[in-house]
Amino acid sequence: MNFDLSGFGPALAAGTLMTVQLALSALCLGLVLGLLGAFAKTSPYKPLQWLGGTYSTLVRGVPELLWVLLIYFGTVNVLRELGERLGVGSLELGPFTAGVIALGLCFGAYATEVFRGAILAIPKGHREAGLALGLSKGRILWQLILPQMWRIAMPGLGNLFMILMKDTALVSVIGLTEIMRQSQIAVTSTKQPMTFYLVAAIIYLGLTIVSMIGLHFLEKRATRGFVRSTQ
Repeated sequence: MNFDLSGFGPALAAGTLMTVQLALSALCLGLVLGLLGAFAKTSPYKPLQWLGGTYSTLVRGVPELLWVLLIYFGTVNVLRELGERLGVGSLELGPFTAGVIALGLCFGAYATEVFRGAILAIPKGHREAGLALGLSKGRILWQLILPQMWRIAMPGLGNLFMILMKDTALVSVIGLTEIMRQSQIAVTSTKQPMTFYLVAAIIYLGLTIVSMIGLHFLEKRATRGFVRSTQ
């Protein structure tokens, strides 16, 4: 097996950076969507519950690859018509933006359930105590609910981020030059599939290890002052 990268080392490094940027951007969008979805599903208002449940069920019921393709190719005509009406020419959704939206939607749908479970795990007595102390609903949310929710949800969100990191490979089908796309280009040029796919696997493994270290730090920080039961 030949491990000569044939000059594709810088391209793979650029692909790794693109993968990290894509994963972090999708994570930010997914966290926002997940929070909104969880608050909707736990809302006392039926329309919001229906909206949150529909989003979670619909997105989780369709494979991530299909969402990438639908968002990238399905918005072509819509954006073109929108650009013509606005008089700015033909608008276009790039592979990176489409990938962020698709992966962020999918991450948010699963994060909705994680956040929802975390919210329901918080004892109702904590909210009642906040009201008894005269705290507003906003302060109860920011000072009592959200800190506890993050602590409970952190392990589940960490697992979802690991999946998200690997799902970035799906965006290679629409031409984004991340790790898999760069590896495919290198394989086509050098006819060394084992070499470059193994290198891609090692890069993904390295990113996973780094992510695990970061998530462990965040989880440890989130549980400061919290004593775990040994029973």
